[in-house]
Amino acid sequence: MGGETAAGRVDHRGTDRTGRTMDQVRAAFRDECARLEQVLRDLDEADLDRPTPCPPWTVRDLLAHVRTGAGRLAGMLAALAPERAEVDAAGYFGAAKFAPDVDRDRIDGARREARELPGVPEVAEGFARAWRAADAAVAAAPPGRLVRTRHGDAMALTEFLRTRVVEVAVHGLDLADALDRRSWLTPTAATVVADLLSDGATPEALGWDALTLVRKATGRVPLTDAERAVLDRTGFRWLSFSG
Repeated sequence: MGGETAAGRVDHRGTDRTGRTMDQVRAAFRDECARLEQVLRDLDEADLDRPTPCPPWTVRDLLAHVRTGAGRLAGMLAALAPERAEVDAAGYFGAAKFAPDVDRDRIDGARREARELPGVPEVAEGFARAWRAADAAVAAAPPGRLVRTRHGDAMALTEFLRTRVVEVAVHGLDLADALDRRSWLTPTAATVVADLLSDGATPEALGWDALTLVRKATGRVPLTDAERAVLDRTGFRWLSFSG
């Protein structure tokens, strides 16, 4: 099965649009999920009810959302593959994913699922099972496998896995803030997410490392006036979750 995205930038032999191989993207997914799993096993029960930077979600709700997102590929890979890819990872994060009705379903769904996992052991085990099942499904998939998302997007597996790295990594920043902990963003995941958000490069004058780029590009940390001036002067525009 072959085909390209509308932009013609997906290599179905297993390389994403920035040149990263499936093995590299999968390593980032595994690293970030394993790190979050470790964090979850150390939580106290009271931590689950803390507010997050993603209102109205508590930590418990946000973790339900992350669990579902991390595990989604297991079901997708059990379904028939589409004939050709039409969207890459950048195109996946379009405005339609953030329409009011989609947002409402996302919020309500996570809160319902959170009630199924009452305590820390259940939350940790639920996340562990979800991401490990997805990783096993990815490992068993043939090179060039295509998938169809719940939104109807036909994508190369490598490209969709990039979106899973984004989901786990960026919400990991939200969870770290909610838990009053330092970010645990792994180097492999930081690189994959930064490459996607910046389309591969940022102006050197900004002097940002990957973590700073991810925080700034996703609005977790506001831009300074000096940073805005650099971006305006260079005409640089990073990819947006809603654009």
